[in-house]
Amino acid sequence: MTTETLEPPSLAEPTNKRGFNVRTLSLVGLLVVIAVTFHFLSGGLFLSARNLYNLVVQTSVVAILACGMTLVIVTRNIDLSVGSVLGCVGMVIALLQIEIFPQDAAWNWPLTVAIGIGLGALIGAWHGVWIAYFGVPSFVVTLGGLLIFRGAAFEVAQGKTLAPFDPVYRLFGGGIDGALGVGPSWALFAIIMVLYGLGEVLVHRRQMRLGFDSTVRTKLLRFLAVFVVAAAFVATMNSYMKPRSDIGRGIPVPALVLLSVVLFMEFVTRFTTFGRYIFAIGGNIEAARLNGIPTRRTVLKVFIAMGVLCAIAAVVTTARLNAGTSSTGELLELSAIAAAVIGGASLSGGRGTIAGAVVGALIIQSLESGMVLIGASSSQRMVAIGLVLMVAVLADKYLSGEE
Repeated sequence: MTTETLEPPSLAEPTNKRGFNVRTLSLVGLLVVIAVTFHFLSGGLFLSARNLYNLVVQTSVVAILACGMTLVIVTRNIDLSVGSVLGCVGMVIALLQIEIFPQDAAWNWPLTVAIGIGLGALIGAWHGVWIAYFGVPSFVVTLGGLLIFRGAAFEVAQGKTLAPFDPVYRLFGGGIDGALGVGPSWALFAIIMVLYGLGEVLVHRRQMRLGFDSTVRTKLLRFLAVFVVAAAFVATMNSYMKPRSDIGRGIPVPALVLLSVVLFMEFVTRFTTFGRYIFAIGGNIEAARLNGIPTRRTVLKVFIAMGVLCAIAAVVTTARLNAGTSSTGELLELSAIAAAVIGGASLSGGRGTIAGAVVGALIIQSLESGMVLIGASSSQRMVAIGLVLMVAVLADKYLSGEE
């Protein structure tokens, strides 16, 4: 097998007779069941515009982390440090923006964000070097990272809470003004649908060139489904009004950040050599090495990408809280791993999708939100998410045909 003939990741998933991804359809069906169930149990609150807006904002951070975690898991690794890295980077951004740099400078928040992303990349490289070049298991390296960077988050400001942030920076958190607005939201919807349609055309041509069975009817049905869901999403976000006004908020900024991450990572995994390398390594690392794939460098880049996504998630989280605290991001590594696995990432490597990771994050946050609305305790929410995770792994085993 050569790198030029590696099967695209989207085609490695089980499909039904019409060519639709079985696992993705199952996840969407589960999400619908969860939403409808909690809508009735909560007396019609779950599917309200307000709750859905908040749900989208809450999901964004977990989904951003889950996108990176999917690639890590695909390469047969794990990252237990993402919550601590998020907290450490968030505290560094807070310290620089609030106490080190002049707060009235226009370059304050852009520079702190750039430094935070650079720090995230360095932390990811630190993990990647240990794993890819020194051969230390990722579980051990990132478990150490969990402790190191949680401690570093405390040491940055000696446990103090740093606040407030620059008003422009706070828009990344999706607060009162942290949304796109009604008109721009519909304009973005139109642009995205045009780009998505062009992407489907490119994928269809590529599949035909590689000899895979790909029908135009399937592509049209999928486009129509995405169109309807996206239109409903935009309409819902627009129907949530700002306080004491009849002005719709539109798509929240955290959702725009997540959308940018998803589109970029979908492009990387589906259309680039680097993306094919990732799935080849997860499928069989020895075969990938024999075929000339730079396995060490690829794994290093995957962990650098994970570090950058932790930094982006740190920006969204701290902007939403309007504060930097040493406890920010605690246990988020568990949510990110759960979302990736529920979304179809195989712990044995070689399989997973970015879209599945986002749906997995939505499922987790929907369970959290729904159980809060019906008055469930935090322990009951943990039990529910744990059960869903176990069922998802069991379903993955049977869907993949593993013994």
